[in-house]
Amino acid sequence: MKVIESLTIKEKIYVEKLENGLTVMLVPKKTTNKKYVIWGTHFGSIDNHFIEPQTKQEIYVPDGVAHYLEHKMFEQENGRNSLDVLMSLGVDANAYTTNNHTAYLFETTEHFMEALDELMDYVQHPYFTDENVEKERGIIGQEIGMYDDDPGWQLYMNALDCMYNQNAVKIDIAGTVESISKIDKDVLYKCYNTFYHPSNMIFVASGNFEPEEMLQEIKNRLINKQTQADIKRLYPEEEEPLHMQYKETEMDVSKPIFAIGFKDKVVPEEARVKRHIAIEILMNMLIGKSSNLYQKLYEEGTLLAQPDLDYEFSDTYAHVLMSGQSNNPKKIHEELLKEIKKQKENFDIKHFERIKKKIYGDYVIEYNNVADISRMLLSDYFKGINSLDYIEQYNSITPEFTKQILDEVFDEKKCILSVVKTK
Repeated sequence: MKVIESLTIKEKIYVEKLENGLTVMLVPKKTTNKKYVIWGTHFGSIDNHFIEPQTKQEIYVPDGVAHYLEHKMFEQENGRNSLDVLMSLGVDANAYTTNNHTAYLFETTEHFMEALDELMDYVQHPYFTDENVEKERGIIGQEIGMYDDDPGWQLYMNALDCMYNQNAVKIDIAGTVESISKIDKDVLYKCYNTFYHPSNMIFVASGNFEPEEMLQEIKNRLINKQTQADIKRLYPEEEEPLHMQYKETEMDVSKPIFAIGFKDKVVPEEARVKRHIAIEILMNMLIGKSSNLYQKLYEEGTLLAQPDLDYEFSDTYAHVLMSGQSNNPKKIHEELLKEIKKQKENFDIKHFERIKKKIYGDYVIEYNNVADISRMLLSDYFKGINSLDYIEQYNSITPEFTKQILDEVFDEKKCILSVVKTK
């Protein structure tokens, strides 16, 4: 196995690319009795248009199919539901779908081998029938309805709608009631056979184990699959301008909530980590808990709590989002733009250094938790980056580089405001 090591935080990641194309990452942690496993495929809500590797046909699938497939993976031909089986073992198990990947996971201190058996069985043996696919339609329809009534989710989706014109990231992960009505067992099998091939997947485990032994246990449970050609994903050309700068929705909220976003460009894989670190520092400098702007807005009652700060990116999209609760979202937006202009004119290097140290501490803490480590490795893998690079590239983030990113990313012309206000 290849070993990727960070001498700075004394962490080792054991990596093996198997003959069938599956990437395995193992992080032994002798300081815990827990084991965490996550198995993911590079198939998310944005992958609704592709060339099928076997037939070379151009395929369109309904919105929400990756999420629908995730729901159906637990049902087995013998009538069991694998999620129920795992829970009955006392194992904490789950699954989730994002814009660019789907993942199946569990965490446990006991019954690890039984749990591994179950996980690797149901992920490799889907069972779809007309009846069980139809049964799930109502359940997912209810879930879509719940998200439609969720102010936080609507705020987020409206922000994406503001930033993007054509990009599939603006489509709800679960799809719509109309789009899921077009999903049947044939669609699910077509997507499973295309995207759930080992060469499109990664298996990550972290916890108290020996890497060589764990790798062998994984290999023992893998079924043989022939190699597959790379999947060609087809995405619409995204227009550079924003779709709109402002979107407002009325819902049952006690106080208005807001999201301020900046549409960023997609950069090459080798530039993503450094850019991400600089943007995290900048978000905290501008409106994080230690910023002058946050203190001012909080003390005067305009900003009701510390805002959430996120930078989301992949091969097809990238954006900054700052969200929170305020009696006057438009004032937050105006004050933030003023603060950005102020920092561009007179960059606060002392504040930069303080925030940079805090960000480094946050990165190190993630390696103390087996779940955080595993999910981070899997998510970063699908973004084309190595998680340890955040530690290794930390010292290369200079005030000059960060100021350059400030000028480039935090541009008023690329800025949107999404608001959910009280009815």
